[in-house]
Amino acid sequence: MRITLLVSVALMVIKFTAYFITNSVAVLSDALESIINVTAGSFALYSIYYASQPKDADHPYGHGKIENLSAGFEGSLIFIAGIAIIAEAVYAFFFPPELKKLDTGLMIAGFAGLCNFIMGTYLVQKGKHFNSFTMVADGKHLISDTISSIGLIVGLGIIYFTNIFWIDNILAIIFGCVILFTGFKLVRESVTNLLDKADLEKLNYLISLLNKNRRPKWIDIHNLRILKYGSRLHVDAHLTLPWYDSLEESHKEMILVEKIIRESLGDEIEFFIHADPCPSASCPVCIVENCPQRKTSFIKKLNWTVENLMPDEKHKI
Repeated sequence: MRITLLVSVALMVIKFTAYFITNSVAVLSDALESIINVTAGSFALYSIYYASQPKDADHPYGHGKIENLSAGFEGSLIFIAGIAIIAEAVYAFFFPPELKKLDTGLMIAGFAGLCNFIMGTYLVQKGKHFNSFTMVADGKHLISDTISSIGLIVGLGIIYFTNIFWIDNILAIIFGCVILFTGFKLVRESVTNLLDKADLEKLNYLISLLNKNRRPKWIDIHNLRILKYGSRLHVDAHLTLPWYDSLEESHKEMILVEKIIRESLGDEIEFFIHADPCPSASCPVCIVENCPQRKTSFIKKLNWTVENLMPDEKHKI
């Protein structure tokens, strides 16, 4: 993130230099967004530092939620930049600037776009590896800058060969709309994460993992939830076990569940697994063979899905 921030500062200076050379509104729109990159990158760097701080008495779940705040802040800045770019382009229709040295602008835009693509791709990869929403959001933003740079290169090339100068304003408006959409998506995703919306992709992966490694004594799992706090995942669940097992035996089964999940999803996980004793209503779906306390006959094995693992209710037929 430090390297990305330093490169963003350098690219901002380069892009504003390109604007003063070319006088292009489209180039200006690209330069203005660089200010957003630097501002958002600074806040993102701080948020990652803050999120990495250990849990304390005031923050028992850690400090990871600041990453969602950072992404929302970045999205808001991007949204504001989009509005400013569109306004500047509309103004230029009535008071058109004199464009010059577009060939220089083309080369600078190409260089900036290549740098943004390399940094953005690297950040997304690292963000997914470290489970950091801030790094992924910042990386996607830089990749969207690359797309804008490609459009800018095409547009400036058309203007250079055709001398149709109003294309510059049209390009700026298109870029502004793309930037508005990017900002809106980041804000929406950050708000969704702050409200702890269920991550169905992770839930389905976790459930497939549990189905694959399911043991007979795991009569059912319900009230399953995954909460994300920065890079840490919190898994909540109720595990129904044979009521006649000792506390030590039940604890071993719970530890095994944790081990299976941790081996697949990494160490950045906390578990809150509650053990429930099986009621007689669970007998029809219980796959424990030769159970000494079975009250009713086994009927069928239920496949675990999002629909029957998320509700706070033991499984029955």
